[in-house]
Amino acid sequence: MTVSRRWSTPRPSSSQTLIRNENRESRNTPNARPLAGRPAWVVSLRRQYRGFSMSPIKKALVMSAAACVFVTVLSAGSAEAADVAPAASPADNAVDEVVVQGFRKSLGAARVAKKDSAIVADVIVAEDMAKFPDLNLAESLQRLPGVAINREGGEGRRVSLRGLGPDFTRVQLNGMEVLGNVDSPMDSRGQTSRDRAFDFNIFASELFSKVDIRKSFSAEQDEGGMAGTVGLYTAKPFDYSGTKAALSLQGGTNSATKDFQPRGAAMFSRNWDDKFGVLVSVAYSKRKTQEQGYNTYAAPTTKALAANVVNLSAADQAKAINGELIFQRGNRLTVWGSDQERLGVTAALQWRPVENLTLTLDALHGKFTNDRDENSLATRASLNSTILGAATPHSGNLVSPPPVLNSIQYDKYNTVVYADVDNTVFATETRRQQTRNTFDQLVLTGEWKPTDRLTVDGHIGQETSDYDIPISDKFYTEAFGGLITDYRGDAGHNTYKWNTTDPNNYRAHEIDFSATYQSTELKNGELNAAWELNGALTFKAGVSYRGFENSGYTQTNDDVNKTAWEKGTLDDHVTSYYTIFDKHHDQSWVNVDFDKALAFYGVTRTLGAPKAIYQVEEDTQAGYLQLDWKTILFGRPVRGNAGLRAYDTDLISSGVMAVKGVNTPTEAKKTYSGVLPAFNAVLEVSDQFQIRAAAAQNINRPSLAAYAMNGTISVDGTSVTVSTGNPNLNPYTSDEFDLSAEWYFGSIGMLTAGVFHKKINGLVSSQTVNNVTYASTGLAEGLYPGVTGSTIVSSYTRSVNLNEATLTGLELSAQSDFFFLPGPFKNMGVVANVTFIDSETTNLVNGKPQKGAIYGMSDLNHNVTLYYETAKWGARISSNYRSEYTIDSGGFKATTYIDAAAFYQLTPGIRLTLDAVNLSNERESQYNSYNNGFGATGAHRLWNDTTSGRTVFVGANMQF
Repeated sequence: MTVSRRWSTPRPSSSQTLIRNENRESRNTPNARPLAGRPAWVVSLRRQYRGFSMSPIKKALVMSAAACVFVTVLSAGSAEAADVAPAASPADNAVDEVVVQGFRKSLGAARVAKKDSAIVADVIVAEDMAKFPDLNLAESLQRLPGVAINREGGEGRRVSLRGLGPDFTRVQLNGMEVLGNVDSPMDSRGQTSRDRAFDFNIFASELFSKVDIRKSFSAEQDEGGMAGTVGLYTAKPFDYSGTKAALSLQGGTNSATKDFQPRGAAMFSRNWDDKFGVLVSVAYSKRKTQEQGYNTYAAPTTKALAANVVNLSAADQAKAINGELIFQRGNRLTVWGSDQERLGVTAALQWRPVENLTLTLDALHGKFTNDRDENSLATRASLNSTILGAATPHSGNLVSPPPVLNSIQYDKYNTVVYADVDNTVFATETRRQQTRNTFDQLVLTGEWKPTDRLTVDGHIGQETSDYDIPISDKFYTEAFGGLITDYRGDAGHNTYKWNTTDPNNYRAHEIDFSATYQSTELKNGELNAAWELNGALTFKAGVSYRGFENSGYTQTNDDVNKTAWEKGTLDDHVTSYYTIFDKHHDQSWVNVDFDKALAFYGVTRTLGAPKAIYQVEEDTQAGYLQLDWKTILFGRPVRGNAGLRAYDTDLISSGVMAVKGVNTPTEAKKTYSGVLPAFNAVLEVSDQFQIRAAAAQNINRPSLAAYAMNGTISVDGTSVTVSTGNPNLNPYTSDEFDLSAEWYFGSIGMLTAGVFHKKINGLVSSQTVNNVTYASTGLAEGLYPGVTGSTIVSSYTRSVNLNEATLTGLELSAQSDFFFLPGPFKNMGVVANVTFIDSETTNLVNGKPQKGAIYGMSDLNHNVTLYYETAKWGARISSNYRSEYTIDSGGFKATTYIDAAAFYQLTPGIRLTLDAVNLSNERESQYNSYNNGFGATGAHRLWNDTTSGRTVFVGANMQF
């Protein structure tokens, strides 16, 4: 919530810079510490400890914390601190009203919230109705220290906090945990993902008034979210006085899609004297995205045939035939396109029937649809989709001769980085998808203060999130020709030695149909009480219930018509339904019109019976006791909290085991519990400088996919293979420590420095064990005929709590106006932060343990926003850097995204806006590794290398 702030200050002389400082008088009398305006508890305690002098311990604490602050900016802050106004004449004491607004206003409100917080936290606040600082919530969050995001089609999607991946960051909406998954069109980025992460591109940012990040844990918080908790808050009618409305309209385009992208939001609020209020808002947007580039599949070693290598040197022939060389798979040119439509609606009712009782009913509906297509031209030869293979039969008597390598080059890892080949096999892939995400939340919140000392609050609510992909279909064609593929630069490059746009060179090859359905439901209730024992102690207690359920299944129908085409009993020419795909920068090729092709062959889209069926139910009861305290230490105020949180979780995982192609139901149950201590403290060294310390234990529950009780049992002769999920997984546990120093100056100035450390136990890894009894798998007997408890399972694969990890980081941040510059330059300002992180864990690389960084962790993130703002106009430009990071099958190279925004205040109620996203058209480069280690120790082979274009919006925001 942001309240319009009007600051009154003495009129300065013409030679002075006007700087807001409520305590300017105290600077003229350094030995005096006036108590006026301080909280009552501070006044009371200060009077008790008035004679307490500064001790050597206090001096050491101050000096240690101050050393953490940016030395290069201290001089500017000191200059402001030394700016003491001379005695003023009565005329000079006339008061001007300075109205702070815009981006600077949101920074100031966020700073107040951070300073007053009892825990380590960062906050982003909307300046006014429907005026959140960025177009996307994730893009706003990345401006905060310790936050990194990934982007999809140039738009922020998921948040990683303090080096831990999105699955470790809990997201709450109006006090309730929220799970809302979309996914990536790329398999390598998480197609049909199912985890605990939240996708921030589901909702428009205009629906929200505040976002905060709680980085340290306190007992009153829900357990989980080991990296931290992101809180999303929609606007409330009591936030505003009387009747207020806002309308925001924007139109934009993207340099890759060149479409018109409308975006709009409207909000109306009516407040009847803080007795009853209603607020409704709606946000709508429609846009196309296009990501395109060069990509491959994971690359295994492949043994070439003698016929492939007759033109190579003897040494290269031996390496290729012996399987010493790694040939890239796919060698694809790909374009991922999407047509997105986003609708969000919120409603809030607030009622204060009596002065000490406030009830709030929040409702939110979100719908995000995404019609996607993927178009690729790739190598698909018979040996692992590389450029190698044998003579390849096609329909009828059509046979392509075996591919022949004319020349190759390979690096020190034996990865083939250049190849010239004739007669290889190509495939085009035309993929169409429809995705639908529907989110609904209803939550009733109450706060009751029956006495001056007792406060009771809580909420009860329910939310559902359905993510469906009812259509995910592929049509493959096949062709033959020569290729030069080159990986010696920063990106892959192909040269085609045949006509890729002649439909006579292509034959129909395969049709695949599939669908995926996923549903999430959460029921949540909590009740809290706070009893103020005296001005310095408050006792808190609470209980909560969280009932969570996630379920889903898939349906497929693959290889439609494939056998008939291969046998030559069905016409496989594409000339009746082909199209020319010309959206890739490097090459055009033949694709198919899906609907025309199905009509040509008389194919009706049908799907098989549901499979990969799963359901996870997770019920948690929790309670906490917490003491909030305020005291004096070394003559200065200290505040904080200490408490314990206990939780008890019942888990039921049900699903099916695929046995001989038949779905066999199975179920498993687990119960676990624990107690988590937490401590937070803030030492107010001065009115502007404070030190924070925090220590706690927390947990993080494993991903939903790891819990799912489904898998396969297969028997090949006497060899039995079992693969399952593992509902018996324990949550990860973490010992967490924070220490930070914060200096606040001027109207928005802030310098902070903090270190954090986490020791994590029980990280999940996939484990395969050999020659164990069937009984040790925990599966019921009778699932497979003849397999009993004593049967030896030759290979058993599942997820287990295997790894430990340590993570240590340093966060530095600064924000300030350039008040020390002359003339108009003082309207400039900067917001900057940098985070350094170091971690170590054991990751499984190709089944072998290796020491390395935690998956998903960038060891360096930094953000800089430079802004210039007056009451009439303003502009800002932001740079976000994220260093390279690894995932379980490779990694991503470093990225730097540049975004910008500007406004012009046409009238007091109308603001013209300009927003630009991804101005640099940043390249997203993903790599994979095979056999040669991971991270900096292994070979980085191209996986995906894409760009998504620049997006620009112009519009107007109107306040009524």
